[in-house]
Amino acid sequence: MKTTVLCLRPRADFERAGALPPPSLDVTYRGPGDADVPALMKAAEALVLPAVGPALPPALFEGTALRLIQVTGAGLDRLDRPTLERLGLPVANVPGGSNRAVAEYAVTAAATLLRRFAWADAEIRCGHYSAFRARMINDNLGGLDGLRVGVVGFGTIGLAVAEAFQHMGCWICFSDPAPSNPDAARALAAESMSLDQLLTASDVVTLHLPLLPATKNLIGDRELALMKSGAVLIQASRGGIVDDRALAVHLRTGHLGGAAVDVYSSEPPGADNALLALEGEAARRVLLTPHIAGVTRQSAAFLCRTAWQNVERVLIDGAAPLNRAY
Repeated sequence: MKTTVLCLRPRADFERAGALPPPSLDVTYRGPGDADVPALMKAAEALVLPAVGPALPPALFEGTALRLIQVTGAGLDRLDRPTLERLGLPVANVPGGSNRAVAEYAVTAAATLLRRFAWADAEIRCGHYSAFRARMINDNLGGLDGLRVGVVGFGTIGLAVAEAFQHMGCWICFSDPAPSNPDAARALAAESMSLDQLLTASDVVTLHLPLLPATKNLIGDRELALMKSGAVLIQASRGGIVDDRALAVHLRTGHLGGAAVDVYSSEPPGADNALLALEGEAARRVLLTPHIAGVTRQSAAFLCRTAWQNVERVLIDGAAPLNRAY
């Protein structure tokens, strides 16, 4: 008899990744807002959901037969941990599946901003080829080689990002009270710093930490003011860690050389988001992407396959879940 699974991620996502569930699982696909989700939750033995999306109401988990909640990514901020711990419901994720994709994003975004590639594209389309080329040369733009990159959050993703920047000739520093792999940090000759020290010292600051009460608006006006003039910020962690309004101010004044923003305090960002209101050169210094840093064909396939393997491991094989978060 097949085991019942409720999946809050479209079947098309798994088809596109070439990672459909094993035949031993009877999977029903729904959106989180569908009317019959509460009823389906009561009967399901496992819930599968993507890391990105609206928070799920804690009441949804009361009185269910769930044996596993499996996230097809690393982030857990859609779930109410106190409720799930009280109910004794195990939660597993897939850490590290998007490491290379995020690292690729961070390096590419930093180089694009430092060398003004996207800005140049816009100027050429406006007929300013010669003038902007002359400006780029006159401004003596530099690449990544020899720069100091500060990584805030030195878990599995932060470490992968640090390794990618080091391959480009960068010096690495990091801020994390409990790095996941101190030996790897030492192998990179990465220097541990306080957040303030890192912001002051770095040419590129890249964020890779979860959204928690302690990290909400971690990077605000004060922290942005500490950054070097002309430095670049990469925000590919979770929306709400950076104060978007403060970031817009520092881009508008020209204090920051640029910012890549992949996540927002609300997604999609509302029309009142200060970053969307930037104009002129301030708008040219920001690269906006739609929460896509960790999403590639390769990473999606790994995340989906690993998630289904864990569901089958628990429900069919009766084994303990791998990568249990709590």
